[in-house]
Amino acid sequence: MTITIWSDIRCPFCYIGKRKLENALSQFEHKDDVTIEWKSFELDPNLRTNTNINSLDYFVNKGANKDQINQMFSNATAMAKEVGIEFNLNDAVVANSFNAHKLMHAAKKINKQNEAKELLLKAHFTDGKNIDDLKVLVAIGERLGFEATDLEKQLNDTALDKKVAEDQIQAKEIGVTGVPFFVFNNKHALSGAQPEEVFLEALEKAYNE
Repeated sequence: MTITIWSDIRCPFCYIGKRKLENALSQFEHKDDVTIEWKSFELDPNLRTNTNINSLDYFVNKGANKDQINQMFSNATAMAKEVGIEFNLNDAVVANSFNAHKLMHAAKKINKQNEAKELLLKAHFTDGKNIDDLKVLVAIGERLGFEATDLEKQLNDTALDKKVAEDQIQAKEIGVTGVPFFVFNNKHALSGAQPEEVFLEALEKAYNE
């Protein structure tokens, strides 16, 4: 059984949704028969990486209400804590995620997408790393087993650009407008960081069909 997931490394609910799905999978009798495939989805393709501004000020400068953003950060941090994730949203670097998505596609070639996703999300939301920085991405890649020079070459190659673009075209074709977006066996879809029991129900339904 395959679960296809469209998500963005910049999306806090994608991290929370990932953990909730994993918790549901841990209770699923046939978890060893499940393959997860990650697809690229950029929430803001035109975002310019800016290391001179924090996330809060970035949203405020775009016209958001500071108190509302603080409340949103607080709510997301509490939700993350419930599933064992530490969010430091004020420290999150305002970074374009395109190159991070390229790393995800490189990781797919060595069957390390899940590990890559976890490391990228942690780098962005917990550790305050710049996920658009080649050095940061190569360091993550080395933890996955890549040779630094080989990965640098891949990340500078336009072949992976096409893979990211293909994912986003496919998302548009099937009507994905927000992430995380989960598709079970190309049949059943769930959107958002759903409760574990909802994921478990979807797993069992898809498997039994």
